[in-house]
Amino acid sequence: MNDRCELCGREPVKTTVHHLTPKQMGGSSMPTADLCIACHKQIHSLFTNRDIMTLGLTTLQALREHERMAPFIRWIRKQPATTIPRIRKSNHVRNS
Repeated sequence: MNDRCELCGREPVKTTVHHLTPKQMGGSSMPTADLCIACHKQIHSLFTNRDIMTLGLTTLQALREHERMAPFIRWIRKQPATTIPRIRKSNHVRNS
């Protein structure tokens, strides 16, 4: 466990391992990133594993630049490291 989120840069935060290529899509032994709980939850609330692959969101840079993630990252960077916002799954993810 790292203490800095590789996506938003907040520290010190508790991090979780995010498989940049979903395990379900063959990413078990592929690169991972240490993300804060808020960023990790946000990714999986907006995108299905299939979305991550088809939209090419398999790098930190692609995630940072995506139009739905960028505003969240700008916002969460300004929040205290202890902040873990309540995140709801998008209808798109909920219905898939």
